[in-house]
Amino acid sequence: MRHSFLAGAVVIITTAALAACGSSSGGAGEKTAGAPAAASAGPVAGAPAEPDGSASKGPRASRSSEPPKTPTDELTPATGTFTKKQKEYLVDRVPKGMDPAAVLQTGQETCDRLTYLVKVDRDTAVGAVATGEIADAGPAVGHLCPRHEEVVERASRAYADGMYKGAQLRPGRYRDVTPTKNCSWEITGANGNDLASGSSDDGKRTGITIPKAARAFTSTGCYAWLPEGDNG
Repeated sequence: MRHSFLAGAVVIITTAALAACGSSSGGAGEKTAGAPAAASAGPVAGAPAEPDGSASKGPRASRSSEPPKTPTDELTPATGTFTKKQKEYLVDRVPKGMDPAAVLQTGQETCDRLTYLVKVDRDTAVGAVATGEIADAGPAVGHLCPRHEEVVERASRAYADGMYKGAQLRPGRYRDVTPTKNCSWEITGANGNDLASGSSDDGKRTGITIPKAARAFTSTGCYAWLPEGDNG
């Protein structure tokens, strides 16, 4: 299973980055359902599920509960200097009293993990960002490793396991990545009518189409669904 492989890859990359103390920088047939009507905006990559199964709309904690951050003009390393992009990444990220170099190293490790996974399997890298296994990838990529911007952009249009409704849906074709043998999914329309559903007991990847008529999409044990074709 790719889940075990991905976890191993993360450990290898993280260990290597810490040692360096500052690195640079086909399957089963497609299921289709649907007809007309409308919903448009896409899903939020890696959004955790709410108790009712729907995707979270954002962190519950207010910013006032966060520890104070180091002012921008105080973001200086113990030795040497930060580049412009490194300093931009650190703005509003370094709690007062913490070494900014340690926060920067976390971002660099994120870039290293992405670089490794992209070389091994690009879809796995996209899935890891979409599910949040590689957390905070957007800021790290935007400032420290922009070569991976396509991975983050595609992940923003993917679906991690969970329930998505209404404006969270983006009609189009999707294929799961690293599904378990307990992968199941369901697409429902108005009044909860079943438009399409399925499951897998062999762990093989499956293609689906989310139609314009869809009002909810639920996935369990499939890890993540990545956009394909014109939708990808």
